[in-house]
Amino acid sequence: MITIIAAVAANGAIGVDNRLLCRMPNDLRRFKRLTTGHTVIMGRKTFESLPKGALPDRKNVVLSGNTQTPFLGCERYDRLETALNIHQPDSEIFIIGGASVYKQAIDIADKLYITFIHHFFDRADVFFPEIEEFDWKMTDAEDHPADEQHPYPYTFATFIRKK
Repeated sequence: MITIIAAVAANGAIGVDNRLLCRMPNDLRRFKRLTTGHTVIMGRKTFESLPKGALPDRKNVVLSGNTQTPFLGCERYDRLETALNIHQPDSEIFIIGGASVYKQAIDIADKLYITFIHHFFDRADVFFPEIEEFDWKMTDAEDHPADEQHPYPYTFATFIRKK
């Protein structure tokens, strides 16, 4: 199963200056809970944005054509298709960013875990591909208000591809 996981703002934004849009501790906990024990595939910029490098307790895969740069604790492939073919026996493969990897994966993914952040981020410079409602069925949605740790209201949503 190929699963995309992302936090997406009301304007489709997913990042600014190679960082997440905002700090959302519950989203980070959900991300860790869902991806631990699985393969995570990311682009080079996403890997570089990780504060401590490779994510622990996961098989980390970086997509990059640069064979000279070491990605410590990770496997490197130059194409998403190659990485998927090698890791396909894994029960669930998570695509964790960035925008170009999401764009490549959106048409072949089986499931989406999206955290919708109910805010427009004007300075955002990276965006998630459009979720075509005729391709996806929302199977779960859990709304959360803003609070002391979460500056904006948000919704955890799960989608599966329509057959």
